[in-house]
Amino acid sequence: MARPNDEVEALLQEYADLLSITGGDAFKVRSYEKAARAVGGHHEDVSTLGVAELKAIPGVGKSIAEKVAEYVRTGQVAAIEEARAKIPAGVRQLIAIPTLGPKKAAVLYEDLGISSVDELVEAIHSERLRGLKGFGPKTEENILHGVALMQQAGDRALLNVALELAEEITAALSRVTGCVRCAHAGSLRRFRETIGDVDVLAAAEDSAPLMEAFRALPFVAEVIASGQKKTSIRTTKGLQVDLRVVPLESWGAALQYFTGSKAHNIRTREMAVHAGLKLSEYGLFDAGTGELIVSETEEEVYDRLGLPWIAPPLREDRGEIEAARRAALPELVTEADLRGDLHTHTDLTDGVASLEEMVRAAAERGLAYYAITDHAPDMAMQRMSDEKMLAQREQVRALDGRHRRLRLLHGTELNIGPDGGVDWPEDFLRGFDVCVASVHSHFTQDRDTMTRRLLRAIENPCVHIIGHPTGRIIGRRPPIDVDLDAVFAACARTGTALEINSAPDRLDLCDEDILRAKRFGVKFAINSDAHSPVHLAFPRYGVGTAQRGWLTAEDVINTWPLRRLASFLRTKGASS
Repeated sequence: MARPNDEVEALLQEYADLLSITGGDAFKVRSYEKAARAVGGHHEDVSTLGVAELKAIPGVGKSIAEKVAEYVRTGQVAAIEEARAKIPAGVRQLIAIPTLGPKKAAVLYEDLGISSVDELVEAIHSERLRGLKGFGPKTEENILHGVALMQQAGDRALLNVALELAEEITAALSRVTGCVRCAHAGSLRRFRETIGDVDVLAAAEDSAPLMEAFRALPFVAEVIASGQKKTSIRTTKGLQVDLRVVPLESWGAALQYFTGSKAHNIRTREMAVHAGLKLSEYGLFDAGTGELIVSETEEEVYDRLGLPWIAPPLREDRGEIEAARRAALPELVTEADLRGDLHTHTDLTDGVASLEEMVRAAAERGLAYYAITDHAPDMAMQRMSDEKMLAQREQVRALDGRHRRLRLLHGTELNIGPDGGVDWPEDFLRGFDVCVASVHSHFTQDRDTMTRRLLRAIENPCVHIIGHPTGRIIGRRPPIDVDLDAVFAACARTGTALEINSAPDRLDLCDEDILRAKRFGVKFAINSDAHSPVHLAFPRYGVGTAQRGWLTAEDVINTWPLRRLASFLRTKGASS
């Protein structure tokens, strides 16, 4: 289930949005936004903290701490309920539309009386927005795109939310007497970026104790259906979970079948038919006699079909069957392969933890190297300056070597401006160990302009990595319109790596783009983009996405030893 910190973060962010709609003080709005990020990134469970301990979280003052404590105690906050009551539910729904935002939602409600998504779509089609300042044809197009994005996301959960829930369930069921095996399956096992329903599979001779324990889990809000082989529940957060219990002897076939994908399973069943066999969730059978041939492990099932075991993230019918037949499946990158993290933030800019805290957390994760890459000055809200960045560099150099085996790199996340320029001149940038460059604004530029913009940044001799390359936020902001093939070709030619940003709401590049970029010979960096110590665990999601993109450790620069990585980073500037 979602961490209490995540719930409180969402609540405080909602309050900030509500304040913005009602014309609240801008400083107060920013305070709640900052507090939301701080609570979300805090390492301790805020539901266990008192007001005094909550106040110790950076960015959380007395008033906010009391609201958090009130929510933990009662399940609601009076001030937030009052703010909600002032604004129709439909207007609050408008805030959720990607590309719209609270200020534009307020204008739509106050000037046109629009209080629902349907009313907004109708108003756009009837051109009623044309008279409003800031609502031209391009804005209308972006809003409609945002509505489609929101509707497409529907009730799907982000990968981290679904995975945390699945792991909690499998851990609980594994403790039930008689449970021999338990694992999650479905699209979650394949590391899809969003999940509709969570599939859990268990092996036991008697399913009754498992079904009873499943129905009794504390977060079950509704039992949708319950039977001997399958039970479906809905959690208090609205996510459906299906539990299937099979005999141990059927485990392998069932796990293969319920992992999917549908397209992959169609291919394996076709192979079975051509071999005179029948493949189902119960096993691999002789089609003529009905005799069970294999079913206990996935490896046995694939082997009997003449294939090596295929890793779940590859099972999308994107060439994995053919590669398996040729013994050409990639040895996929794993989380254990990662030696370092090349994109992280501290409280010098928009992180919520100090440099010392982030470095200590990186050391505890066993990293060999770790880059601090706070924002550069063109993001004015971060108030960065040359002096602040140089002072941080001295701090980084002083901390380097204090934690055994961990080497520190001083870097920055540059802003790719509307014309492709970056924050600092080349002579200043050469003082950094690593430079990540990302698009943080002007997301709606046309395709040609955006392509030229990225290409100029890629050509910059001091830019080593393009961060979150498409700028998308899953379910909230669409990817930029850019000629990715031109970007991939330029990265391969200049030796500029592309980031796989592991934040669960980004996962950018996505798996399909990774597959395309790999064909150009691009190198990648799987980074956390951590803004708190908690976020340093995000690369597990980036690795899953990289696996779906068929990447090996060789493709990922932060799996390399530091000496090789440093040579790669130096080569970019030397060859330009």
